Amino acid sequence: PNEVNTSSHEVTNMGKSALEWVVYVLVVVGAVNWGLAAWGYNVVDMLLGAGSTVAKVVYTLVGLAGLYLVYLLSQE
Repeated sequence: PNEVNTSSHEVTNMGKSALEWVVYVLVVVGAVNWGLAAWGYNVVDMLLGAGSTVAKVVYTLVGLAGLYLVYLLSQE
């Protein structure tokens, strides 16, 4: 009766590495930012400053994450 169910943990992680989860989060952040930018709200620029070095790094990471996601999907 006091057994620990580890299967829910496995389902939650779905066998993804930490890098894959970071990639997914970055792609979602990029997608949401693009969707909001269409309505005049660029969240990355608002939080980090338009054209700032940090914003450019975030945009670069989002772009690289998108490319890596394409690679991951091509491997399935």
